[in-house]
Amino acid sequence: MSRIATMDLSSAFKPHWFSSDIDSLDTEAQADLKNTCELPRHIAVIMDGNGRWARLKGKTRVEGHAAGVDSVRDVVEACAQLGIGYLTLFTFSTENWKRPEKEVSALMQLLIRVLRKETRELHDNNIRLNVIGNLNLLPEKVRHVLRETMELTKNNSRLVLSIALSYSGKWDIVQACRSIAFDVQNGRLEAKDIDEQLFNSCLSTASIPDPELLIRTSGEFRISNFMLWQSAYTEIYFTNTYWPDFRRSQLYEAIRDFQSRERRFGQTSEQINTKKTATK
Repeated sequence: MSRIATMDLSSAFKPHWFSSDIDSLDTEAQADLKNTCELPRHIAVIMDGNGRWARLKGKTRVEGHAAGVDSVRDVVEACAQLGIGYLTLFTFSTENWKRPEKEVSALMQLLIRVLRKETRELHDNNIRLNVIGNLNLLPEKVRHVLRETMELTKNNSRLVLSIALSYSGKWDIVQACRSIAFDVQNGRLEAKDIDEQLFNSCLSTASIPDPELLIRTSGEFRISNFMLWQSAYTEIYFTNTYWPDFRRSQLYEAIRDFQSRERRFGQTSEQINTKKTATK
């Protein structure tokens, strides 16, 4: 993409993130989630349904993507308030480069506008921006803004907000394999040294834990080439809600569902219950 189209998307932006009015019911809901059970440390979201939402509203696909920004704001804010340590949003896949050039260009412009307008808000609220994906495919203007935002927020610790941009799970696995093969070829590593821990360290997600909860919106029942290695034991939650309509209330529903599940990691229920009893 050599050029980013000029388009008026000003209606997509509100003055500030983290400006929600204090809602006693929301405060109560968050307290209930925190007290009921352990919260997921890392939540990943496949933000799907912008185009279908727009079609139902008689709007363009680009307007659907712009409407989804409000959902990003609300979910980021809610996760930060809950104390979720990591949130990863599947923003743009490697497959999405196949979409019409006009739509791709508008998406790149929207990303730039959001980052330029909201970086200070993220920083002031102690949120660190992280990006995973094949960034070499992005326009230089996008890479420049991403670098600026990551540099400004690199020491923040309240929430790590990762954007999966020009990302696919297969690409992530292949680039890790290439890195390991290169080290073996150059004598820095022996084949016998390759294990899961080493492989994890070569993935683009090496700096963040695997997601415990993966949410997909829009009613599709697949993970669409997202975090294939990292989601080996991730709990998956599907909702029919299109992304522009997804808000913190739906996020809370997903977390409640997560809290109701028994995570055994190959063990039996009896083993899990025995360990829980021993730690009390």
